[in-house]
Amino acid sequence: MPTEKFEADNMAMAISPLDGRYGNRLKHLGQYFSEFALMRMRVKTELLFLDALNETGLFPPFTAEEKKQIDYFKDHFSQRDYQRIKEIEKTLNHDVKSCEVFLRENLGLRHPNMIHFGLTSEDVNNLSYTLLFREYLQKEQLPQLKQVLETLLNMVRQWKDTPFPARTHGQMASPTTAGKEMAVYLNRLLRVYRKLKTFRFPAKLNGATGNFSALKAAFPEFDWIAFSRDFLQKHELEPNLATTQIEDHDGWADYLNLSKQINNIVLDLDRDVWLYLTLGYLILEADRAAVGSSTMPHKVNPINFENSEGNAQISVALINGLVDKLSNSRLQRDLSDSTVTRNIGVALAHGYLALQETLRGLKKLQVNSAYCLKELENHPELLAEPIQTVLRKEGVEDPYSLLKEMTRGQRVTREDLNRFIDGLNVARDVKERLKNLRVSRYIGDAPRICEMVIELAEKELGL
Repeated sequence: MPTEKFEADNMAMAISPLDGRYGNRLKHLGQYFSEFALMRMRVKTELLFLDALNETGLFPPFTAEEKKQIDYFKDHFSQRDYQRIKEIEKTLNHDVKSCEVFLRENLGLRHPNMIHFGLTSEDVNNLSYTLLFREYLQKEQLPQLKQVLETLLNMVRQWKDTPFPARTHGQMASPTTAGKEMAVYLNRLLRVYRKLKTFRFPAKLNGATGNFSALKAAFPEFDWIAFSRDFLQKHELEPNLATTQIEDHDGWADYLNLSKQINNIVLDLDRDVWLYLTLGYLILEADRAAVGSSTMPHKVNPINFENSEGNAQISVALINGLVDKLSNSRLQRDLSDSTVTRNIGVALAHGYLALQETLRGLKKLQVNSAYCLKELENHPELLAEPIQTVLRKEGVEDPYSLLKEMTRGQRVTREDLNRFIDGLNVARDVKERLKNLRVSRYIGDAPRICEMVIELAEKELGL
């Protein structure tokens, strides 16, 4: 069967839409979240440990040929290698031990007992998963988030002075600018981006119950705690000194919670954009070839934002379950976390898909400037806030109540406001200043706030 047809059939029969409907867009994430990826990283972890063990001088040093073989398998792991490990696993029924046997077969070491020396499976597993998560963070998650940030940054630059209606409780509120509203999300996502850029995963390398017992039994005089710390720090991991048989996964929980925070901010953005589209303040550039409805030809649906919302919600729900589970384990360990850990990639992939969709949607967005101006000018009652605030400054008694009585729940015109202002006991120049107020210009320091966020973003993104 041709490869293309085989892949198409597999996608058509996939249980998860991540592998089916969205398979072509997400299949590169298999480098980090698949069974193949896990086996690849287990092999690499065992080899990194071998290198470190060789440097201790506790064993005869590797020959040039042995080093060559070790270096080769660090960077070359094929489908054939994966299939061989799975064949071994059919007999042993143990995935990590199967990796050890595979390396014994292929490295040809004079001292093969150095492979997996003094380790427990969880030393290999926690390191392998953590290194895969870090690869995903650095190669996929941060670059994608940077794309979102750069897209929002361009919108803030372009729209920083564009008057825009604001809503609180769904009701008309003091105006803003379109750029400032996007700056809110840019600012929020920048904070998470900054944390993720400097995030260090904790890890452990300390044996079956976390006490280095087997290693110390073999070489009692050697400082295995220092060895473990140096190994982990060399690979830019934070040593977790006191653990049970498993690394406690609190670091994974921290990372997942940051990923969840991205989802929740994007959810908020998706929903606001959706509502602004409904209100007519924003519009979508129509794809001429697309169809918005099977019966209503006029429709241009906000499908990217809706798709993003759904995937972000799935990701949040999965992460909540993962975090609750992964930080708990019976006594030294139980196997329930093993299956759960294999689903971390599912949670992160839904979040990745959510950001993909939001990016697609943002690139089609435009401000409906003419409509926004009309909407603002049709609501002169919004000037009740600045008028009553100026009157407070001028010493007028309880101006808030005066404006409330005149405007709350009522239709107010410019003429109504001017008559009200004419009847005030304030200086002529104050009256003139109040009459010259315009809703579309009542945007405060919104452009300046945009400039400040733009400066922060440019610095953080290296632009």
